[in-house]
Amino acid sequence: MTDGCEGGDVTVRPYDPDRDEEALWALKRRFESDMGAAGDDAKAAAYDAKLDDAYRDRWLAWVRRCVADEDCVFVAPGADGLDGYVFLLPERLAFVWDAAVVNEVYVRPARRGTGLADDLFARGLDHARSQDLPLDRVVLDVDRENERARAFYERHGFSHWGEMVAREL
Repeated sequence: MTDGCEGGDVTVRPYDPDRDEEALWALKRRFESDMGAAGDDAKAAAYDAKLDDAYRDRWLAWVRRCVADEDCVFVAPGADGLDGYVFLLPERLAFVWDAAVVNEVYVRPARRGTGLADDLFARGLDHARSQDLPLDRVVLDVDRENERARAFYERHGFSHWGEMVAREL
């Protein structure tokens, strides 16, 4: 597999922490803010409150550890940094769900509807297929209220599997 995957005028390549860190953080921050905004005021406040410098440093260090052994984050460069990313958990964590895990997919709003998410997702699925998995499947978590994301995943062949529940610690 090559370092880049080109679809039309889009190049999807492995994340490089030395050159992409700030641009990835900018997208991650937007991803988290969008997640919070999709809920009520309390959810929005909780998501925004966590996005401080300490969270940034911890998250970027975690990403660096994830990509230390394998390319599991793929990015789409754009004119102003990165236009999107797909983040799969490293193969060493496959036993968490007995599967490949898509952690996050995010595309800048201005690039949505252009096929960029499809290109990123295809690259992520190619990577998942290369992992040595307990079961040949890929899983992800999507908010029930996020109709756009749910439609995207359904279009890519995902169906409901189990149910995640949560509670505060």
